Amino acid sequence: MSNLEQWQIGNDRYLAALLHWLRLRLIQLAELSDKPTTQELKQAEENIAEAAKLQPPPALEILSQQFNLSPFEQNILLLCSALELDTQMATLCAQAQDNSHWRYPTFALALACFEQPIWDALSPQRPLRYWRLLEINQSGVQPLTTSPLRADERIVNYIKGLNYLDHHLTSFLIPLDVPQQEFELPPSQQSAVETIVHSLEQSDWEHLVIQLVGSDSLSKQLVAQQVAAILGLTLYRLPIELLPSQPQELETLARLWYRESLLLPIALYLDAHENNASVLEGYALPLHRFLARSGGLIFVSGRDTQPGIAQIDCTIDVNKPTPDEQQQLWAAALGSVAGDRPGYLSSQFNLNSIVIAEIAKSTLVENQPVADSLSEQLWRKCLAYTRPRFDILAHRLDAKATWEMLVLPDEELNLLHQIVDQIQHRSTVYQDWGFQQRMNRGLGISTLFAGESGTGKTMAAEVIANDLHLNLYRIDLSTVVNKYIGETEKNLRRLFDAAEDGGAILFFDEADALFGKRSEVKDSHDRYANIEINYLLQRIESYRGLAILATNLKNALDPAFMRRLRFIVNFPFPGAKERCLIWQKAFPQATPIQDLDFNRLAKLNLAGGSIHNVALNAAFLAAKADTPITMAIVLAAARIEFRKLDRPINESEFRWHNLTETTR
Repeated sequence: MSNLEQWQIGNDRYLAALLHWLRLRLIQLAELSDKPTTQELKQAEENIAEAAKLQPPPALEILSQQFNLSPFEQNILLLCSALELDTQMATLCAQAQDNSHWRYPTFALALACFEQPIWDALSPQRPLRYWRLLEINQSGVQPLTTSPLRADERIVNYIKGLNYLDHHLTSFLIPLDVPQQEFELPPSQQSAVETIVHSLEQSDWEHLVIQLVGSDSLSKQLVAQQVAAILGLTLYRLPIELLPSQPQELETLARLWYRESLLLPIALYLDAHENNASVLEGYALPLHRFLARSGGLIFVSGRDTQPGIAQIDCTIDVNKPTPDEQQQLWAAALGSVAGDRPGYLSSQFNLNSIVIAEIAKSTLVENQPVADSLSEQLWRKCLAYTRPRFDILAHRLDAKATWEMLVLPDEELNLLHQIVDQIQHRSTVYQDWGFQQRMNRGLGISTLFAGESGTGKTMAAEVIANDLHLNLYRIDLSTVVNKYIGETEKNLRRLFDAAEDGGAILFFDEADALFGKRSEVKDSHDRYANIEINYLLQRIESYRGLAILATNLKNALDPAFMRRLRFIVNFPFPGAKERCLIWQKAFPQATPIQDLDFNRLAKLNLAGGSIHNVALNAAFLAAKADTPITMAIVLAAARIEFRKLDRPINESEFRWHNLTETTR
């Protein structure tokens, strides 16, 4: 027989002794013919005292200690609970009160039945009502003393030895079951656990609120769960948006949680992570009131500190594992097939320990890949996990361009290759060679693509993303910039934070609209516009990924951005030689062409983007005519492009047929 089973038997024996004593008291009060003797009452009390020697103590004794009940209040609770435990109690209550309709306990009955009465036992501030251990069904003008009393269902079950979470809380709380790891927390997170445990050991944590701050929800949950495991507590999660807005409902929820924390070994994880700063606007007051009226060990999780909440006892920063720790986690998860993969995976992707373990395990188990394809599968799964969801703030570009399609002077082409090389060798320079130990900013790469429209800036961004096998997101400035104060910074933060976890390149097209020069402050609008630029200056420098700024107006950018840019690549207007190469690459191999004079086409003063438009329009003209693409068709499409660009047209440049006939 287990210890729990032995305790349950002892608790049942204790309850039986209490109920027998209570029946004798009610019979004595009713003055029935079989009135108990003094000896019988004394023997019943001795039986109770003997049964109460149970270790751990009986449930009613524990409850009385936890809620600081007086002997009289404990007896009232016993009287109310007895109605659910003994079918004779309703009849005895009616007989003891000399009223056949009062088949329920009342305060008047308790005053008459038990010794050492307390007249304010049912006041709202005394334990019985404060902790909602019982309910008073008072109706109309019925006096409080004769109103029916009823024990709370949760409390009755606890007294019987059934200890489970109150069903009123199950719709709010979710057991926080973070997947268990096969290895310990990384040192940076284990240090946070030790700090919290030390704080708990130094204080009375009957009411302790710990704020966990950081951008990664899973890491904070791991830390909280580790603390709860050390203390032997079960951790429950409550999303902050579920906090009631009505004061009475919120008061009930807080009081019930506090009561549960005294009855069960549990802790609460209040999750405000996804709400970010908006939590202060919509949920600050409910959060403040809940913490003020609740108790036990409570973790408050948020991306930022929550100012103005006095109940928070300490704040702990919890971040994802450091790059070195992530490299070690990858090595442990991959085991003998790790090779050099942990280095380049940790340098590109910023993942927590759970995700690293899951990706490694699923990749190794699914197909038992050979060494040559393992790297590719790991990279693809990391991309899939870190693919950020930007809502309407960014648009993912399907990067198809390759180096062969890009036509640029050698110097600019070399700069683009250097960008790719720096991304690929970040692990070596930052971690192996120690540069990260001396830097806390500038670990990312920010570059500027400057040049006229159509000179290949977007294509170059696609080439880099395609070569690095990374997602490319073009930022929609119309949705990022918001007229309301502070909203633009929030949107930008969402962008940078989402992309920083890896697998994404941020492409700011028409960047001069967002990264423009700061202006002289003449009114509040100028001041807040400058604040946006200042935020961008700080964020672009601390950003750890690759950000590409593209502009047609290089001089319109704020000079302070120039220092923070790792590369500036100028995209010149193509010369005749470059235009000839662009024309040759403008038509896919499957496209039927006939006698195209690329040298002649190169004389048309068009940028690469315009050449692509001409080639595409020519293809549609040829498809309609059901012929290959000829010079006449290309020149006709070029004439359309010139008119679109509002450029002067020299008709002799577009007379291919006449020129051919004259030559013949």
